[in-house]
Formats: sequence, structure tokens, C-alpha cells
Amino acid sequence: MSQKKINLIIATFLILFAAILKVVTYPNSFNPIIAISLFSGAIMTDKKMAFLLPLLAMLLSDVLLEVLHIAPGFYGMGQIGNYAALLFVTVLGFFMKKISILNVLGFSIASSLLFFLLSNTNVYLFDNFHTYQKSFSGWITCLAAGVPFLKNRIPTDLFFSVLLFGSYALAFRSQVNKKIIA
Repeated sequence: MSQKKINLIIATFLILFAAILKVVTYPNSFNPIIAISLFSGAIMTDKKMAFLLPLLAMLLSDVLLEVLHIAPGFYGMGQIGNYAALLFVTVLGFFMKKISILNVLGFSIASSLLFFLLSNTNVYLFDNFHTYQKSFSGWITCLAAGVPFLKNRIPTDLFFSVLLFGSYALAFRSQVNKKIIA
């Protein structure tokens, strides 16, 4: 089997796995989508695919949430900001030059914090319910309201980052510091 087919199978599996896990663990959000964003940015040589992988996982999960009537899968302008936040996490992955335990842990925590900051700022900017004052203190209040989600997000992202990068390192031991997934 060609490397391109293997890569397509891996990408398809990651998209399906992430989307299904997001749906079945809703609203607790135990899913690998942020870790996949970081992983694809760090590992994939094809930058279009690196961006596409987490976006497709998020889109499929949103479609499933909507179709299965579990939660609103599509909820407006704020959702676009969350998709953009995933793209920024993917860009963060571009800066991981070497796969090591410290890099995976550090970049995983950084991606959790980056997503938290961007997604909560997004909630603040597109606050349809006028929950937060349009001021610096309103933004800080919005960030503070998201801290419980961050407390759950960091261990989840660490778990899935270690799983993804660890599996990759085991599968490609001799080439672990090269980007080989197209």
C-alpha cells in the first residue's frame, strides 16, 4: 500500500474518531480535536491537509450534534471563531521542530491555553445574550467564566497529545523527527 493511501486512512480514522468522541462525550468535551490540530501542524508536510484535518473533525462532529439532536451543531458567528482558533493551534504545531516529551507536553499546554484565550475572546465578542459588559473587565469576566472548561481541557489535550505523538513516535521510530505524513 502506498504512503499516500496509508496517510489517507490515518487521516480518515482521526477525523471519525475525534467527531464520534466529541458527540458521545458531549457536553464534557473529552475529545482529541485540539490535540489533532497540534499534531497535524507538527507532523504533516502538506499544510493544506494539516489545516483540513481538524476542521473536518470539528465539522463532522457539529453535523452529528445537529442531526442527532444532541445539541445545536451550528450556532452562529461565534462558531467561526472556534474554527479559526483550531487553525491557530495548527500553526502553533508548525513550530514544534522536534518530538520530545517536553515539547509535546509544553506545546499541548500552550495549545490548550491558546484555544481557551481565542475561544473565550470569541464568546465575548459575539455575546448574543449580552452576558458580558463591552469593557476590559467584561472580557476578564468572560475569561474567568471559561476557567472550569480550561481545567478539563488541559488534561484532555495532554492525554490525546501524548497518545497521538507517542503512537507516531512508536510507529516511525527511525524517522520520528522528520515530517513524513503528506
